[in-house]
Amino acid sequence: MNDILQHLPQIFSTYLVYLVAVISPGPATMAIASVSIGQGRSRGIATAAGIFAGSATWATAASLGLAALLTHYAQSLVILRILGGLYMLYLAWRAFRSATTAADPAQWTAGSRQSLKRNFLLGYAVHLTNPKAIFGWLAIISLGLPPHASATAVALIVGGCLVTGFCVFMGYALLFSTPRALKIYKSARRAIDGTLGVLFAAAGTKLLLTR
Repeated sequence: MNDILQHLPQIFSTYLVYLVAVISPGPATMAIASVSIGQGRSRGIATAAGIFAGSATWATAASLGLAALLTHYAQSLVILRILGGLYMLYLAWRAFRSATTAADPAQWTAGSRQSLKRNFLLGYAVHLTNPKAIFGWLAIISLGLPPHASATAVALIVGGCLVTGFCVFMGYALLFSTPRALKIYKSARRAIDGTLGVLFAAAGTKLLLTR
């Protein structure tokens, strides 16, 4: 208990850093936004849940020291970065294809378990193949946890950040799936999809070219 009280300012600083990082625009935000406004609330929530699961995966790895181990194997990170870059380019291709289609793209059947599962896996893949997520959690763990920290301190840091991430991801899904957001999307669908395509392409290209 004393260990936690002693490092409370450090822990709250870590929460603030993570909040700023998680609300910053990136592949996760773009994926949630594009699915929520284009396919509805349930698919947006499923995508956000997948992204949260990816974040939880890297959080667990970082807290156990597994992510730090990955940093010593450059080849593994290169493969991960290439997969992430290619996946971003695939999402860019889908967005561009939608932007060049005059009619609204066909929607998946509402409530389809297979569709929701696909959206969940999409979100998971987006976050799991982003090397920045690994280093982001490594930075969070390093910033918030003192050497030889107790298991309680680890749980407090990781748990607090995960709760924050969950709220932000789900908040984006709810925000971008409102009737007003859908109305804006329908009135400017091709421009929005084209913009998302550019952003996804930029993110993928950056992943592929960054050393």
